[in-house]
Order: sequence, then structure tokens, then C-alpha cells
Amino acid sequence: MLRVIVNGSLGKMGKVLTRCIKEDKELELVCGVSLNTEESTDYKLYSKMSDVNEKCDVVIDFSNPLALDDVLEYCTQNKTPLVIATTGYNEEELNKIKESSKIIPIFHSSNMSLGVNVLLKLVKEASKLLNGFDIEIIEKHHNKKVDAPSGTALMIANAIKEVIPSINYNYGRYGRDAKRNENEIGIHAVRGGTIVGEHTAIFAGLDDIIEIKHTAQSKDIFANGSITAAKYLVKQSPGYYNMDDMLR
Repeated sequence: MLRVIVNGSLGKMGKVLTRCIKEDKELELVCGVSLNTEESTDYKLYSKMSDVNEKCDVVIDFSNPLALDDVLEYCTQNKTPLVIATTGYNEEELNKIKESSKIIPIFHSSNMSLGVNVLLKLVKEASKLLNGFDIEIIEKHHNKKVDAPSGTALMIANAIKEVIPSINYNYGRYGRDAKRNENEIGIHAVRGGTIVGEHTAIFAGLDDIIEIKHTAQSKDIFANGSITAAKYLVKQSPGYYNMDDMLR
């Protein structure tokens, strides 16, 4: 039985994840962590990771970048593997994650969906084959999402940049002098309603347009992806892991 602590357990994704953990016979939910401790739960709840007394086999984090130091401290002190599914980290925070991965195994992905990670492979291949095509990324999410562009949109852009290192990012084109530059990726964020998540990479050439698109129809795909990552991670030695490692 794999013992799990969920950081961000009362957020939208955290609630889905705790349900999926309870439905999985191989897992046990040890406790949850959430700034909101007034909501009633059927598991033990803490307001921050530094208050947690229990030990576990793995921590899954669907919280907020502001909680990073706290969760890294708990996991490194207790030598606990950590799955990070939170988005919106800056460069300094990403460096902290990579430094901590020298002490513990850390699985980090801005999108835990298998389908999205297949999309990334397709986008890389298209970038190699469609030389000279203009590339744009459009991401759509619900109106409560805080960070923009989404972590997944940046994953797509970074995958393209691996193939075309000279390319630059243009976040949301606007103004009277907004003509598209030749060597750029336009990245655009849409926020509305209850859209779970939709990402489209557009390759536009001369009279020739290719779109590679992924649509998430429920949050379960992200929760189950993080659970699969947790089961993979507990078998690994300290290091920095992502979906590419797991899907090999």
C-alpha cells in the first residue's frame, strides 16, 4: 500500500486527486494540506506542510508556487519522493526544484495527461518537418485559472524551441504595430466558463495549415496521471524526472 500526502488537497484538482486516491486499492491517503482548514474532510488536514507530523511514501503537490519552499523542506528532510503538478513557477523556483532533486526523486510536469505528452512529441516532429511554417499556440482554460500562459502552453513552446533554438516567444499580440515577426511563436491565453483545458499548436504555411490539438474533458486525467507518476517515482533514486522518463 502506497501512503500518499496531497498538498493542495482542497483545491479543484486536489479534490479530484483525493477522490481518485481513495478509489485506488493500491493507495492510502495519509492526510491533506490546504490553506482552507475550515472545510470538513474525512481525512486529517493541515494548513501547511511544515505542520505535518505523519510520514508517507510520496507527496503529490497540486497547490501554488508560494508553497514550494514548505513542500521541498518537508520532502528533503524526510527523504520523501515528490510529484509536482503545480504550474506558474519562475526561473528561481525551478532552480530550487532541480537542486532538491539531488537529494530526493522529484517528478515534475506542468501537465500530467498522457495525451498532452503525446502531443508534445507530435509537435516536435512537426517542427522538424514543417520548415518555414509560422507557429502559434492557443490555450483555453476556465475563468478561475490564475497563471497565463498555462504551464502546458509553455511546455509546447519549449518543445518547439528544442527543435528551433533561435525562435522567440510573443505573448499575446496587440497594438497598431503588431505584425508577426518571422522567427517567433505567438502564445495566446483564453479564459472563460468551465473549460477544463484545451491546447492547440498551429503550423501555418503557404496555403497549408496543420493543427495539433488536445482537449481535456475532465480533471480526472491529470489526477490519474499524477498517481501513475507517483507509482513510478517511488522506485527511482534521487533525480529530476518528467513524463519523457516515465513513457520510455
